[in-house]
Amino acid sequence: MGSRAVVVVCRDQETARQRFGVQEAECGIVYTRTGRRFFNQPELEAAFLERVRQALSAADFWNEFQTDWACFDCELMPWSAKAQALLQSQYAAVGAAGKAALPPVVAALDQATARLTADEASHAEEITTHFRNRQTAIEDFVRAYRHYCWPVENLDDLKLAPFHLLATEGRVHINQNHHWHMQTIARICKQDEKLLLATSSLKVDLTDNDSVQAGIDWWSGLTGTGGEGMVVKPLEWIQRGTQGLVQPAIKCRGKEYLRIIYGPDYDADENLTRLRKRGLNRKRSLAQREFALGIEALERFVNREPLRRVHECVFGVLALESEPVDPRL
Repeated sequence: MGSRAVVVVCRDQETARQRFGVQEAECGIVYTRTGRRFFNQPELEAAFLERVRQALSAADFWNEFQTDWACFDCELMPWSAKAQALLQSQYAAVGAAGKAALPPVVAALDQATARLTADEASHAEEITTHFRNRQTAIEDFVRAYRHYCWPVENLDDLKLAPFHLLATEGRVHINQNHHWHMQTIARICKQDEKLLLATSSLKVDLTDNDSVQAGIDWWSGLTGTGGEGMVVKPLEWIQRGTQGLVQPAIKCRGKEYLRIIYGPDYDADENLTRLRKRGLNRKRSLAQREFALGIEALERFVNREPLRRVHECVFGVLALESEPVDPRL
């Protein structure tokens, strides 16, 4: 798992100046999902973008798509590269507190149980088992978040996994299915496998039981080796079903990763009962509206509409991003 990043890269600085109005000597930019600059160090960003630009040139991307710029939707890893403060204040703090507090509690309960009669000990053992399970859950929690963290000392410690070619000059590529996007991006990633990571994918036919089982087995293999999970999408970008627009993407995360989201002992029976009462309709509605506004913003930009028209959509997305949703989601 990493951090969501939108990468805009130009063929040269002249393109950045003419198409995007950039006055500085830059050939692109990396944004967070809320439109902020991803990198705090200009030198690192410049070197990063140059590597991406070189990979695009080596893949003959500019000629193939008849463009001088491109916009990609990506995951930039490790997670700790952008979320270090969050890791320290939230996840590491919980892990450290749990690992410090629970072992002495379990040890004290073991000692107390040893001094009790058989009848008294049976009840004490239930309490001890409860806290021992919480201790195990804390250890699993720490192991889960550490899987997505590693030190970043230079550019080679970063990994960029593009998964959508959003737009090039004159075109928004939602007319191509997701399989096409994966194949197109894989060809680019081959040009710099130290920095660029091709995302593995699997096509599943929901009318074929064997294909469905293959998808389940694939997900189980990913999550069983410490992976976050998978993102499930309809093959086409825009798909309508009996109840309207199909959700454009849904994350299907593994058991261990969910400890990071819901807490170390989320899978205890009493907690699962509470979590199953989540209301998803509001979040689904927000995601669909953000998706539609994002596509509209890209369409307006490639059609060279006034910047205020693009910003109408962008501000709409930012407003939706600020809407409070159920924290258990």
